[in-house]
Amino acid sequence: MAEQIARSAHLASTVLKTLSDEQRSLALLKVKEGLLKNKTEILEANRLDMEAATSQNLSSSLIKRLDLSKNDKFDSMCEGILDVSNLEDPLNKVTLATKLDDGLNLYRLTCPVGVLLIIFESRPEVIANITALAIKSGNAAILKGGKESLHTFQAMAKIINKILQDDTKVPKDAIQLISTRGEVSDLLSQDRYIDLVIPRGSNELVRNIKANTKIPVLGHADGICSIYVDEYANIEMASKIIVDAKTNYPAGCNAVETALINSRVVASEGFAEIIKSLIGAGITLHVVPELLKQIPAELLEATPGQFVEATESDFSKEFLSLDLAVKAVSSVQDAVVHINAHSSKHTDAIITDNQENADIFLKGVDSAGVYHNCSTRFADGFRYGFGTEVGISTNKIHARGPVGLEGLVCYYYQLRGEGQIAGEYSGAGGSRVFKHEKLDIGNLHL
Repeated sequence: MAEQIARSAHLASTVLKTLSDEQRSLALLKVKEGLLKNKTEILEANRLDMEAATSQNLSSSLIKRLDLSKNDKFDSMCEGILDVSNLEDPLNKVTLATKLDDGLNLYRLTCPVGVLLIIFESRPEVIANITALAIKSGNAAILKGGKESLHTFQAMAKIINKILQDDTKVPKDAIQLISTRGEVSDLLSQDRYIDLVIPRGSNELVRNIKANTKIPVLGHADGICSIYVDEYANIEMASKIIVDAKTNYPAGCNAVETALINSRVVASEGFAEIIKSLIGAGITLHVVPELLKQIPAELLEATPGQFVEATESDFSKEFLSLDLAVKAVSSVQDAVVHINAHSSKHTDAIITDNQENADIFLKGVDSAGVYHNCSTRFADGFRYGFGTEVGISTNKIHARGPVGLEGLVCYYYQLRGEGQIAGEYSGAGGSRVFKHEKLDIGNLHL
């Protein structure tokens, strides 16, 4: 069964990539319209999943990710499809052109990766996100949802499948939405047909997938993000940014989990201001013992439940809640060392008005996103202008950070000639010499 699913996706991908950008974009508009038309049905299915998750006492972070009804999440999901459809065609774009000889030109063109396997937990909006990005980028996709979002998944799958098959040129099996309980391992073994696995879910899910497939995996297991408050930081700005990065969406992988405070700030009145802002926002602070002693007594006495003595493991933990690990460091260099030792290479930020220190941090931190004077919550495909994202990658090969259309294409070479053979050229027995002249590519598509 798994082999048939993977093989049919592969065959569909060879057709999908030949469709025009207009045909692929029109298909996305049809999907958006269909989802909006059936919003009531989908949200009712989502309500059933929410009730089941609550009754099973699943984690609050998972339940938040599951809910499509809050904060205009459903409408934003649909707008994301439209945003993707309006993006520039990522396919057949010439990224290199070289004249090897008269009448013999070499081109490097963008092309789809091929077949994507997306395995996710709880986040039902992934269905729309991946469908949009896959079709726009010419990739076939197999989506395997978790049991937490089963009702929502089935409702959306039925609608999307019908729209694509009845109203678009997208080939059958280009988007397959699988909601059966079959072993994920069956699909993970299909390295002959599946080109890239994208896991979206818990740390356990991502780690398990990486350990059990030969197929390349794009994703991240943790979102351990840090913010360093430099000695030259604007304290009001620092407080505002940390509060936003922690409280805007605590369950997000781009929420801050560690605050590093420069020791000179700790010795100033600014430290108390930062602490007041954090506890005022309802954040529980996991503070190292030596720093806990320097927190004003009146703050400790007023809100004793919001101060916890930190352990070393707190600085390598993704809380996904209103908890924040806090530690003092003596310099920007020490902040960089701490982050590179504890970070998951997701997104980290420095708050400072000193450009030299900012540059040290921006160049020294080994993460997919490194920010200056702004919230880590900006680490998102929609906010980056990618329309939406398939996920955030902490890999260093192919794609890194929020992965949109560019992360779903690779390239191949076209050589266009007029009957030339290798034997005519030096190095293969002939005397002709290559010219290797760079050609202007501009915005050339072939």
